[in-house]
Order: sequence, then structure tokens, then C-alpha cells
Amino acid sequence: MALTWRAVVLAAAGLVPLALAPVPGTVVLWALLVAAVCAVDYALAASPRQVEVRRTVPGSVRLGTPARSELVLSNRSRRRLRALVRDAWPPSVLADPEARGTGAYRSTRHAVDVVPGESTRVRTPLLPHRRGDRDAGPVTIRSFGPLRVAARQASIPVPGRLRVLPEFASRRHLPSRLARLREMDGRAAVQVRGEGTEFDSLREYVVGDDVRSIDWRATARRGDVVVRTWRPERDRRVVIVLDTGRTAAGRIGASADVTGGTRLEASIEATLLLAALADRAGDRVHVLAYDRALRGRVAGASGTRLLPALAETLAVVEPALLETDWRGLVAQVRARVSQRSLVVLLTSLEPSAIETGLLPVVDQLAGTHQVVVAAVADEEVAALRAGRESAAEVYDAAAASRGDLERAAIAAVLRQRGAEVVEALPDVLAPQLADTYLALKAAGKL
Repeated sequence: MALTWRAVVLAAAGLVPLALAPVPGTVVLWALLVAAVCAVDYALAASPRQVEVRRTVPGSVRLGTPARSELVLSNRSRRRLRALVRDAWPPSVLADPEARGTGAYRSTRHAVDVVPGESTRVRTPLLPHRRGDRDAGPVTIRSFGPLRVAARQASIPVPGRLRVLPEFASRRHLPSRLARLREMDGRAAVQVRGEGTEFDSLREYVVGDDVRSIDWRATARRGDVVVRTWRPERDRRVVIVLDTGRTAAGRIGASADVTGGTRLEASIEATLLLAALADRAGDRVHVLAYDRALRGRVAGASGTRLLPALAETLAVVEPALLETDWRGLVAQVRARVSQRSLVVLLTSLEPSAIETGLLPVVDQLAGTHQVVVAAVADEEVAALRAGRESAAEVYDAAAASRGDLERAAIAAVLRQRGAEVVEALPDVLAPQLADTYLALKAAGKL
């Protein structure tokens, strides 16, 4: 039995007869009256166990996109259902920041009034702000009697799962990169030439063309100088590896719009943009999420199937508080690609992790593949580097600058070993990585 504030008011009203007849019997009689009223009201309340509850929830939704959970409550009892229904969800998906509750769930309240044999529908607004699978909690029904003095209460498990997909906020950078890709691919007026590119067509020589591109046989046949035009090679392999080890869990500033505060979130955004661009360029995309075990893999998907497959796979990838097994990671790449490919490692330029992990094995990859190491810079460290207002801020700035020098030294060593290095703040990592891919493609290095 659950008592409401009305029961408290009814009990407090006993002070009036007690003031008129201040004897112990008055207290006993009033207490019996209150108990009888509560018992009758409880007995007349509809049983929450006789309420059939069905839940409807979207299978998946993108991060930051509004959704809703619908509950259909059917009153199978013979009494009128006057109830307060609490729909419980994890706090990370509720749209109402003032939702009540403790522990793993918060609940949104709905007042319902359903006659016997009828049904009603209630909707809980959702606004997810964390990736992953989010399971609904139990539905709690508090059924009141006609006087709303006492109530019956029961929690009913109603399964429901919402998969929150990555936001892909970096999608806004895709049109401009596709325009550049079309120029490189020969669909616009600009043609490019580079080592390892594919022959596209012949055209007349114009001032400024590279003389090495002159086709002397065609020139002799036509009686005019003719040059070859080239386009970037297609059907190459792009292998994107997300490091999901302990460094991926590091927070890089909760104010970043596209990251949610961790390196992994920014790496996922960069992965989605690069994969979409490479697929449009005609390359085959493989994506691996790895630390000491394979946490996710997408291979063989292309066209309209690629981004949904990536979103579904990466939605449930979480960082593991373990050191990444770089030798195992190299083995994973070698097991999937043998010919020359672009291998993009999305990790951190943390000196201790790189020196003992990535550096010893980067030669194994760079000897066969074109390697790009992409890392997220911490915007809070960048803010510390600018501080000069007090002695404490000067010390913080010195520590931040020292960290920058250490990462720059690591990047220089990686470049000496044949790898390209991209380090950028969370909101610019994805477009910079896409630009690096286009530059490598234009130079014929893929």
C-alpha cells in the first residue's frame, strides 16, 4: 500500500476532534477511521497487475535526434484505473533533465484515467546524448482509489532497447570534399597527374602542362602536341583502424560539439567522413576497432549500405581500459589486406604509449602500405598553453608546451619511418583527415 498526501491531511485533521475531546479514545477512534478509509480506498483501486502494458520504441536513432517511447496501457480489471505511470530510462536518453529517480534509471511521469476494457497511450520524449544500446527500465504503475488516499503499486518489466548511433556531425564537410574529388576524378575541368595514377584521356597541349605527360605517338599521328590526362586510381583498399585502448577513453574537452568528450567519439566522426569519401571515390573500405581483441569490424559494404553498417557497428564500441596490443593490430591488418593499401590508425600521440607500442611495429606496416596516424588534440591543453595571467597559469602553460614538444618529436619520428601524421582538435580532425586522403590520392601515393 502507498499512502498519498491526502492520507496525511486526513490524519492531521484528527487534531480537531482531539481538541474538542482530549481523551485517548479520540486518538484511537480517529486512527481507526483513517485506517478504514485507507483500506477501503486501497480495495477500490484497480489492480496494476491487471494492466497490460506494451512498449513501442524506435530500433535506432542518431545521437542528438529526438525520439519517443510509447506505452499502450490496457485496463483489464473491472475497476476504473486512476494511475500515475512512470516510464523509466537511463538518464543519458531522457529529454527531461528534471526526470525523477535514483540509480541507473530516471522516470517520466504520466497521469492516466482509463475505464475498464479501454486503453490509453502515453509518450515519453527521448533525446539521447550518448552512443550505445540503452535498455528501458520497468514501468511503475501507482493505481489510486476513488478518494486518492491510498494506492496500489507495481513495477512491471516491459522490454525496450534503443540503439543510439553516432551523430555524424562531420557530414557537413562531405559536399566540399566530394567536389574536390570530382575535380581530381576528371568529371570537372581540372585534371591531375601523379605517379601510379590511371590514364584517363588525351587532349591538346596547353601552356603550363607538364612536358612529361606528352604522348609522342599520338602527337606524331595528329600533327599537334597531345598530352595524357590522368585520374586517381580507383578500387584501392582503405583500412581504418580505431584504437579502442585506454587512451581512447581520455576526455578531450566536454564542450566539443562532435565528440561527447572522449577521443573515441572524435575518432568515430573522422572514420565516418573518411569512409564515406573513400567509398564515393571507388575505394573499398575496411574498418576495424581493436585494442587487445577485435571490438568491431565492417568489410564488404559499399554504396548505400556502408554508412548504416558503420553506424550500427560503431554505436556499441566502447574504449577498454587496457594497453593496445599493437602487434596484434598489425596482424589483424595483414590478415585482411596483402596488397598496398591506405592504413589509417586513429589513436593518440601519447609519447609513452607510442614509444613502447606503435613505433616498434610501424615499420612493418609502412613497408607495405601507406600509413596515416591520426590523433585528436586536447582543446583543454590548448587553452592551458595560452594562460599567462598568474604564476600557476604560467606553469600550466609550460607543462602544456612541453607535452606539445614531446608529441611533435613523436610525429617527426613517425614521418621519418614513412607515416603521415595528422593531429587536430576534435571538430577539425575529420576534415583534415579527409584532406590528407585527397592529397595522397592526388599525388598517386595510394
